[in-house]
Amino acid sequence: MSKYIFNLPDIGEGIAEAEIVKWHVQIGDVVGEDDPLADVMTDKATVEMEAPVSGKIIAVAGEEGDIIAIGSMLVEIAVEGEGELEALEASSDKDIAEELAGSEALASTQDIESIEKDPINTPKVNLKKKSEVLAAEPVKTDVMPSQNSVQKARATPAVRQRAADLGVDLTQVKAQGEHIRHSDLDAYLSYGSGQGYHPSGASQKRDDETIKVIGMRRKIAQNMSDSKRNIPHFSYVDEIDMTDLEDMRQDLNANRGERPKLTMLPLMIAAICKSLPKFPMLNATFDDQAGQVTRHGAVHLGLATQTDQGLMVPVIRNAQDMNIWQLAGEIGRLAEAARNGSAKAEELSGSTLTLTSLGPLGGIATTPVINRPEVAIIGPNKIVERPVFAENGEIHARKLMNLSISCDHRVVDGYDAASYVQALKHLLETPVLLFAD
Repeated sequence: MSKYIFNLPDIGEGIAEAEIVKWHVQIGDVVGEDDPLADVMTDKATVEMEAPVSGKIIAVAGEEGDIIAIGSMLVEIAVEGEGELEALEASSDKDIAEELAGSEALASTQDIESIEKDPINTPKVNLKKKSEVLAAEPVKTDVMPSQNSVQKARATPAVRQRAADLGVDLTQVKAQGEHIRHSDLDAYLSYGSGQGYHPSGASQKRDDETIKVIGMRRKIAQNMSDSKRNIPHFSYVDEIDMTDLEDMRQDLNANRGERPKLTMLPLMIAAICKSLPKFPMLNATFDDQAGQVTRHGAVHLGLATQTDQGLMVPVIRNAQDMNIWQLAGEIGRLAEAARNGSAKAEELSGSTLTLTSLGPLGGIATTPVINRPEVAIIGPNKIVERPVFAENGEIHARKLMNLSISCDHRVVDGYDAASYVQALKHLLETPVLLFAD
């Protein structure tokens, strides 16, 4: 019996350290070659490290959330046979790193700062797509129904943990898509199924739970804190009558043929792009270190998208050149790529302005946090039908929506923000102008 120390290899791009975001093994586990050991996160991506040898885990580097240096011990494995160990050690950590660095880049996850600054260079060797990792990885908890049921069911860690807390066997939950989502679990529970669910409405007392902030959630927390700490935000909200635009949207959908179905987002993005040329200070990025603002000619629109891995911002490149049907198709494609982890590096970086929408949950008004280094973020809120007095005193039902914008006061004045929203309001309330030169 010999010991094999597997050091965290150089993942490339000058990374000096990585965070352990998920252990797939613990001391005493027996692993085979290429079995998953841990997920580690750098500033670029989340990478699944796999066992280079077969054996028994006798030591691990630390707990989930710990930061370890490149080249330091990740796991120590007891292996059978001196000859096998010598052959394995001959292919050094340097060889492993070269194999990783020479592989094709794969975008598996993205934090907001790397969306703004850095390309993703994630090794493909010893790495699965994040969607596959999430679908396969077990959540270690004492209250899980069974190990087998967890491995058979395709679900994200958050859904697995919630199911485990409720005592629900995920193999009994029907997924509407490729993976079981929270909505699928809600549907299952609504029928009174599952242990620990109380259809009578009586709430079940739960113990306090302390959760370590790690991985994507830690990155989001850091970047949102940096944004609020460094950017003097101000927000402006105005009410927009969306009735005519909604009527036009329904007419367009009724005659769309094979084209994608329109939501409000493509029409709103078209209006945003059409109104921006007169307000270049909004489609801009601010370099704090250099003390300079870049006003961008093209609109690379970031679309804030909630995923099971956290908030991601896929980017619609040159949105100003697309018609509403092209925008609809690109929105659907990018949102799905962000959610299943298949988005490419160039699809998750370089945005110049961000749109964030909670859809039907949009509320009355929002004060969104700016996606640094951008200087503005736009947030449409929920469309609500309300009575409105006409000029002749008659009352009509109209579809109204509040539109929020947050801006960097170092670059954008309040007058500029208000003037831009008024221009955008005019286009949305007179939708025929969207198609006028």
